[in-house]
Amino acid sequence: MKNIFLLTIAFLSMTTFGQNAAKRISNYNLEKKVAIQGYDPVAYFVQKKAVKGKSTLASTHDGVVYYFSSQANKDLFLKNPSSYEPQYGGWCAFAMGDYGEKVEINPETFKIIDGKLYLFYNAFFNNTLKSWNKDETNLKKKADTNWKKIYN
Repeated sequence: MKNIFLLTIAFLSMTTFGQNAAKRISNYNLEKKVAIQGYDPVAYFVQKKAVKGKSTLASTHDGVVYYFSSQANKDLFLKNPSSYEPQYGGWCAFAMGDYGEKVEINPETFKIIDGKLYLFYNAFFNNTLKSWNKDETNLKKKADTNWKKIYN
């Protein structure tokens, strides 16, 4: 009886993981399952800049692949992945707040707010981080609400 219970728990855990991974893959800003266009999510916090990761230093968290620029950064990520993942699935924070849409980002245009990584679109003379900074509090609230509508 104990074995059946343990098998049931294991099956449910795998099913839930599979559903969560599939949901993340379909909603996150990924290129061939790789997040942040291959940039190292930990570098934003540790080095305070965008640093390209290496495919040889990859890790998968719930179906999403991240590249790291160093083994030390990869180890930090593995200890607490959710603290380094970008907000809103890696989509532009401004666009998520302003009109609730998934918009591509420039991985080198970012901001850390309350220990969380926010990424922004920046091309063709349109740096959305500047617009975000003008109304951050309001846009962040709206972005949080809009992301819940998309991701839940």
